[in-house]
Amino acid sequence: MSIEPRFDELIHAPTRLSLVSLLAATEWAEFRFLRDSLGLSDSALSKQLTTLEEAGYVEIRKAFVGKRPRTSARLTPQGHGAFAGHVAALQDIVARAGLAVLPDL
Repeated sequence: MSIEPRFDELIHAPTRLSLVSLLAATEWAEFRFLRDSLGLSDSALSKQLTTLEEAGYVEIRKAFVGKRPRTSARLTPQGHGAFAGHVAALQDIVARAGLAVLPDL
C-alpha cells in the first residue's frame, strides 16, 4: 500500500508531532503516560489532545478505575492516515537533500 505524502501543519508542531508519534505506537495510551513521556503539564497535554480531537485525529476515553478518573487517548484511522502522510512528506523533503531518514542496514 502506497502512502500519499501530505505535509500536515497541525501535526508538524513539535509537541503534537511527538504526541502523535507516541500514539501511533500504541492502541490506547493513558494521559499520565503521555504527560510524563513528553514532559508536559496536565493543561498543556490537555490542550494538545483537544486540538487533535477537534481535527478528528484523536479519540479520548474517560473512565474510572475505582474512584479515580482515567483518561486515555488513541489515534483514529484518520489520525493514523494523517501521520503516515506527514511522515512520508518529511521523508521526501529529507531525500531531496540526499539524506536518508533511516540508515542503510
